[in-house]
Amino acid sequence: MMRPQPLGQLLRWALSHRSDELQTTSYKPVMVAGLGNHTFPGTRHSVGMAVLNHLASKLDVADQWKRDKRCCADMVMAHLGEAELLLMKPRKFMNLNGISLASAVEKYNLNIEDIYLVHDDLDKPLGKISLKLGGSARGHNGVRSCISCLHSDRMVRLRIGIGRPTAKASVEDYVLSRFTDAEQEVLPPVLERATEMLLQHIQQNRGRRESPGPCDGLASPLPKTEGRGPS
Repeated sequence: MMRPQPLGQLLRWALSHRSDELQTTSYKPVMVAGLGNHTFPGTRHSVGMAVLNHLASKLDVADQWKRDKRCCADMVMAHLGEAELLLMKPRKFMNLNGISLASAVEKYNLNIEDIYLVHDDLDKPLGKISLKLGGSARGHNGVRSCISCLHSDRMVRLRIGIGRPTAKASVEDYVLSRFTDAEQEVLPPVLERATEMLLQHIQQNRGRRESPGPCDGLASPLPKTEGRGPS
């Protein structure tokens, strides 16, 4: 079980090593992609993009997002020590997010194992977060698109619980709707914990190629059975 370090400590270390210019290192960049629908910001299905916005703010690059036409995505480069972090928010619909990622892999010569997918998870209540390497899409169209376009399922997944709708609401309407007022109060600490988990995991696993396995330092472990995801 991985125990998260204080976020302030991680950020002080990261920013003290940060350069205003891209550094040349012996490592390839780590890419963190927030999956979602760019035309539906603030919805449950785009919570991965909300995490990316929070991460960019913590790394002091929130005002440096630029549109990459080749990748069809909003992107920004940050640093975590000597590691380069490529943050991405695809500008395609959720079920086409993988096209943007595949373009970035080709353009930046990325390793598949150095890609983090941040996305919503219907099978977890809001506030539950899990980190795991690889596996099936579990019904999530954005993850399915990434697996298909990258021809691999070896990406690290950060799953953000959004809960399931009531019996009267359809899954599609639910994931494309905004969080309720009560959920909005829970969301900020969720984004903070997700950012903390990402930074710690990247810091500990940079340059390593071993499977991290399930991590529940901030949330309950992933269920072993397959679950249905967004349709």
